[in-house]
Amino acid sequence: QVQLVESGGGLVEAGGSLRLSCTASGRTVSTYTNAWFRQAPGKEREFVAAIIWRGGSTNYADSVKGRFIISRDNAKNTVYLQMNSLKPEDTAVYYCAAGIYGLAYRAAGDFPYWGQGTQVTVSS
Repeated sequence: QVQLVESGGGLVEAGGSLRLSCTASGRTVSTYTNAWFRQAPGKEREFVAAIIWRGGSTNYADSVKGRFIISRDNAKNTVYLQMNSLKPEDTAVYYCAAGIYGLAYRAAGDFPYWGQGTQVTVSS
């Protein structure tokens, strides 16, 4: 099993920045890709960004490309999501996920391991 714990959410004004962290524990060697998803009230969970644990290749949703940066610290088993130029429409619960497939897989169902989520609220 892999356990994921997110932190770093909060309330920020539009145009501001936040950095989310996701620390993995357990059988982390069984995962290949880490990703961030988000879910706004009344909407489906959507892909935000993903990173390959070894090598560091990344993939982003078009809605966050150029504003968000995903990175990882292998020594700390931690993945980060730096969110800049935040917009009210970025408001959502953000979830960290881990899986065994590559960057081409962006559906929530492709990821077996999930964190509990952290709330991000962007005020206008």
